[in-house]
Amino acid sequence: MKEYASDKIRNIALVGHQSSGKTSLVEALLFNSGALSRLGKIEEKNTVSDWEDEEKDRGLSLSTSLVPVEWNDYKINLLDAPGFTDFQGEMKNAIRVADSVVVVVDAVQGVAVGTELVWEYARVFHQPIIVVVTKLDRENASFETTLADLEASFEDYKFVPVTIPIGKEADFKGVANVLTEKAYFGTGEDRADLPADMNDEVAEYHVKLVEAAAEADDELIEKYFEEGELTFDEVREGMRKASRNHELLTVPVFCVSGTQNIGTIPLLEAMIAYASPPSVRRVGVMPKDGGEMSYLLPPQTDDKPLAAYVWKTTTDKYVGTLNYFRIFDGTISADSRNINATKDVEERFNSLFVMRGKEQLPIKRLHAGDIGVVAKLNETSTGDTFADKQTDFEIVKPDFPTPLYSVSLTPKTQADSAKMGTILTSLCDADPTLRWRQDADTKEVVLEGMGNVHIDVTINRAAALGVGIDTHMPRIPYRETVTKEREATHRHKKQSGGAGQFGEVSLRVMPIEEDEFVYETNIFGGAISQQFLPSIEKGIRQVLEGGVIAGYPVVQVKAVVFDGKEHPVDSKDIAFQVAGREAFKEAFMSAGPALLEPIMDVAITIPETMMGDIMGDLNQRRGRVQGMDSVGTKSIIKAQVPLAEMMRYGNDLRSMTGGRGIYMMEFSHYERVPSHLQDDIIAQSQRPEAEEA
Repeated sequence: MKEYASDKIRNIALVGHQSSGKTSLVEALLFNSGALSRLGKIEEKNTVSDWEDEEKDRGLSLSTSLVPVEWNDYKINLLDAPGFTDFQGEMKNAIRVADSVVVVVDAVQGVAVGTELVWEYARVFHQPIIVVVTKLDRENASFETTLADLEASFEDYKFVPVTIPIGKEADFKGVANVLTEKAYFGTGEDRADLPADMNDEVAEYHVKLVEAAAEADDELIEKYFEEGELTFDEVREGMRKASRNHELLTVPVFCVSGTQNIGTIPLLEAMIAYASPPSVRRVGVMPKDGGEMSYLLPPQTDDKPLAAYVWKTTTDKYVGTLNYFRIFDGTISADSRNINATKDVEERFNSLFVMRGKEQLPIKRLHAGDIGVVAKLNETSTGDTFADKQTDFEIVKPDFPTPLYSVSLTPKTQADSAKMGTILTSLCDADPTLRWRQDADTKEVVLEGMGNVHIDVTINRAAALGVGIDTHMPRIPYRETVTKEREATHRHKKQSGGAGQFGEVSLRVMPIEEDEFVYETNIFGGAISQQFLPSIEKGIRQVLEGGVIAGYPVVQVKAVVFDGKEHPVDSKDIAFQVAGREAFKEAFMSAGPALLEPIMDVAITIPETMMGDIMGDLNQRRGRVQGMDSVGTKSIIKAQVPLAEMMRYGNDLRSMTGGRGIYMMEFSHYERVPSHLQDDIIAQSQRPEAEEA
């Protein structure tokens, strides 16, 4: 592939709800550009974007594919991001490095929760938006209904159709360009006259387009008010300004069928005309030594010091590590050395690529604004910044959502055990929404992600890298505490030959507000020597981690040693450790022992019509609703729910809402487990059986 200067590059994130038609649209755009000799199809498992075996098997995009499309001496870097909500980290990073966002909306389904999610991400990153309405050849598809749905869902935005459909459903045969007032039939790029019965409809939309173009420029709006019309060139330039300025909230709308390759030629032309060039992008940077965020201001050029952001990392058993990066300023060449400002290391860029799906296209040099790939860097991972030696900043990373779904892991073999940590670390470094940890409370290796599909894909990727892992339902990290103040005395006496052991400890336990354990002594008259008091504490602390009633850590408890006895010969450290430990356990068991469970703050976004079903389900999960909000046609329920009731909530919510519901969850606090549930939890802890997740 040839080199492209900054002004000949367009970086576009192609996003939308799952199965909205993004991948099929990419195939049509590639075909029209001459990069493909035939259209690939998802059902035939031969598309450029979905090239991983896992994607082919599931018929679902699982990661962002970089697909450059060359058209009329421009390069359009399409970032085909997955729409499935488990992979919203991929989607968010794609929007982060693009310069415009194309939101793909299914003309049958309309605005879905995934549509709203990507819209919010585009808003956060101040990205201009273009809407493409797809699948207009399908039964029950409606451009007008979808447009009305968009207007109702995003009331602050002005939606301006640039192309509208000619024909409906199975009779969809072309598009009418509202700006040129010409028609494009089938897959061709030749313009034709409009059908006679569409002249009035196109004229009506043309007026709206002219008004939107005029509002983008003070001189144009003044002329429009005075003369009531604008020239063709003025309208075109006004729409360019409107579509490229995120503050104007003007959204051009196009209609296509990716599978039938209808309406895609005008869309290609629009991606060049309406999408923002990389030179105008502002990007946030943070000083490495702390301080306030600032911006790399436009224009972005080759002449400025290097500033590049690594937005994706993949690891292949045969190819090795591939780092995808976006250059914001400066250039990068093959066989160059560049500073990883995040890790403070120098990396050697040997081979430099432009990727088209899985195909590697070698290139010697990439300019400001371009997106490329480098292989086999030693220290670099997703989120890192490359910069010149004299610069002291990092490009600001997105805030990624907290993982929602977790499994415990056990390696299948001893060899797998030795490699599991290294492989999990590399996978988590590549995916900011993926985490793994050794849980100190439950003694499990826990992997956390955004949903069951996300975790399944990760486990399969680990297997492809040579590590076999079994998954199980993780244990809930309960805590143990007491509800009353009680006392106990324990005498430890051992005389079975040799040196004896003797120690007697009297102590009381009581509940406290502090989360940690508190140890005090209140000994009078020298009943226990000062030297043995730390031994008693040591014995008690041996109990704290493993718990007393169910094997969970002890918290919010205070132990006070107030009496005891010792022997002048047989008393020693180990004797008082044992006496202290057993006295604590006896007092604990009589002090109303209770389990504490983690409570989560949950925000659930659903269609308004499903509010009753979701509220009823939350009640069954012991949830407490904290409030409700409405955003467009969607409702947001905020509630506090025990973690034990939310372990597989993503699967249930997806089932209840047909995939239209999403939720966010984070830890809030601990609360007592209801007494009628506590006995069952204790009984289960005494006969632990791993259940498959």
